[in-house]
Amino acid sequence: MGHLRRGGACSAVLGLLLATTASAPALAAPDDRPLRPADTPTASGGQPARYANPLSASFADTFADPVIVRGPDGLWYAYGTTDPLREGEKTFHGIPMARSADLVDWTYVGDAFTPGQRPAYAAEGAGFWAPDVRWVDGRWVMYVTVTDTTVSPDGGDFAVGAATAPSPTGPWTFVDEPVVAPRPGGGGGWLWTIDPSQFTDVDGRHYLYYGSYYGGVSVTELTADGLRAVGEPTPVAIDNKFEGSYVLRHDGWYYLFASTANCCAGPATGYSVHVGRSRSPRGPFVDADGISLTASRAGGTPVLTQNGNRWIGVGHNGFLTDLSGQDWIVYHGIDRADPYLDEPFGINERPMLIDRLDWVGGWPVVNAGAGPSDGDRPAPVTTGKLDERFDRALPADWRRTGDWRVTGGAATGSGTLTSRPVLGGDVRVETDLRPADADTAGLTLGDRADVRVDVTAGRLVARTAGGRTAVAPLPAGFDPTHRHHLAVEVRGDRLTADLSPARLGDQLAEVSLRLDRPVTGPLGLAATGGTAGFDNVSVARLHRPVRQTVPEPRAGGLLKRYSDEFSDGLDAGWEWVRADPAATVRDGALHWPVQSADLTGTGNTAGVLLRDAPTGNYVVETKVTLDLGEETVRNYQQAGLVAYVDDDRFARLSQVAIWNTRQVEYGYELPFAGQPVYGGNIVGTPATTTWLRLAHRVDPATGEHEFRAGSSRDGRTWTWGGVWTFPADTTPRIGLVAHGGAEPAVTARFDYLRFHR
Repeated sequence: MGHLRRGGACSAVLGLLLATTASAPALAAPDDRPLRPADTPTASGGQPARYANPLSASFADTFADPVIVRGPDGLWYAYGTTDPLREGEKTFHGIPMARSADLVDWTYVGDAFTPGQRPAYAAEGAGFWAPDVRWVDGRWVMYVTVTDTTVSPDGGDFAVGAATAPSPTGPWTFVDEPVVAPRPGGGGGWLWTIDPSQFTDVDGRHYLYYGSYYGGVSVTELTADGLRAVGEPTPVAIDNKFEGSYVLRHDGWYYLFASTANCCAGPATGYSVHVGRSRSPRGPFVDADGISLTASRAGGTPVLTQNGNRWIGVGHNGFLTDLSGQDWIVYHGIDRADPYLDEPFGINERPMLIDRLDWVGGWPVVNAGAGPSDGDRPAPVTTGKLDERFDRALPADWRRTGDWRVTGGAATGSGTLTSRPVLGGDVRVETDLRPADADTAGLTLGDRADVRVDVTAGRLVARTAGGRTAVAPLPAGFDPTHRHHLAVEVRGDRLTADLSPARLGDQLAEVSLRLDRPVTGPLGLAATGGTAGFDNVSVARLHRPVRQTVPEPRAGGLLKRYSDEFSDGLDAGWEWVRADPAATVRDGALHWPVQSADLTGTGNTAGVLLRDAPTGNYVVETKVTLDLGEETVRNYQQAGLVAYVDDDRFARLSQVAIWNTRQVEYGYELPFAGQPVYGGNIVGTPATTTWLRLAHRVDPATGEHEFRAGSSRDGRTWTWGGVWTFPADTTPRIGLVAHGGAEPAVTARFDYLRFHR
């Protein structure tokens, strides 16, 4: 039927047990040479000025489920799902790793796990998916899906495992027991215990988010070392809609990012990222309309979805912040012209992409709502007017009071180490900080302000020269011997600072205050009462936040010639494909009992009521009432709009029952490699009465027909989703459908079909 339930987990690369963890001799050997920003072509300022997706092109054709961290050496490290990296390679990599000095040019540096390496509880041949790498309890921890364990001989017994390492590239050692063990499903089989993502809260507690379509997404607390689940898990996103979760904290809110629809339907993949937010890491998470992600009519505000360019199936995201303070989303996508790694219907080719993540009105959105980028874009900022790694010795132009030396690649000492003048205007200042045995350690900003970790008092403190102070408690159990990340931003007369484990949106403490006077002059590294270590010190111009999203499609004047209000039967413009005599017009509406039929695959038994569309750009809208109830299974009853060329090439926008959920699905079928392929994109949350729109645009460069889908629960506020395309030499017509299952009997009511220019 084109919908997912319990087969083909979306993090899968092809089949449950297909993957192995062998390394790839056909690929170039890992490059372990030290990297610095100077190793890459740069623009003025010492970093690449532009980048273009996919990021992973230099070392991999596919690099699914990516995450990126910044290491203690100031370099960036990426991790992806177990797959072959190149077309034709045929050998699987056990969590491939890559490294970059600038987030633009990447080098493969080997696999996390050697051939045959697996935890004791993993079955032979188990694969590893969807890594999440974090700095926890003074070491690197990789959380990873283990696809097959020894719990069941039948397979499908997913678990979340963990491995630890002293550096971002290992060596990685598996923990003996799973973090989350396989969970039996109430309806049989094993719940999809996949796609782990760790989060540390301001109180120092560690959490793990995990799960997928069969079983939903849950969160559980972890032990202090981050290696064991404790207590009872809490559901945070409903099953049959979400997976690939990622949580971060922003402006006091917890944001749950989750991917939805099918990750791996080749040229019909409609994977996308939605979000909800909460005041607690345990939820409830609600979308911008206040709808919970755990409701049967599940919420979710779109963050990232396909826009009609080459990239489809954009999802399973990670997160990072560059040195200017700009947030970025890292994710995978599928080139619709090259959707498979090798043979058709094999492994989906999903390279790593990155794009700007903006915050508008309290909600995250990619590229101000424009979606995934294709072509040159401004690159992330990875160097600044100050970028000190302390690789060899103390800089000659830094002044010091007290005893300072470079040890272990960090400036260590007590007193103050002061740079040349680098502060002024809106800036972001960062350092990796190890308070060690100091009473306080932190940054001084000229002679106007300072931000210190006060270990003795257990707090993060910001002060101005004029006496203003802002304080936040450090979490219980704060360990000053571990490396932490301190970031300070000055924008206008406002200073904000946060302390985090590794700059991944999981702050341990945040402070903010108004400055007495502008900050200018040198930056100081300061420690009192003992020694502290500082590394990766940077000062960069602060990013300019986006305040407004790109315009959404709007309906203009009514095109009466093409529209029908269903006031007196069907007008002459309608034409049936497989007429349904049960569909009647009465009381100013089209009443159509939902058929026991469908359009997907080769069956093609459903009726389609069609009419010609105007040429050029337009918006078409219908209002459809369909009482599907909630919670119960009514697969796959639906009704809505369709853009239709023939039975094997169409885009269907409908409110639909998908197992226990009710969703607005934007399905798509096209012929590929001799057979029809179907996938879907999720647009919004339906009500019993839902308004649906398709916004049609002709691409001026290619002539392709682009249809973007929108839905509304009140006819006024719209949620816009993804774009499906049709070739330039086709003439899509617009129609209505009501099908997917006849039991229990339900009738769709269409109030009108209206075209607008």
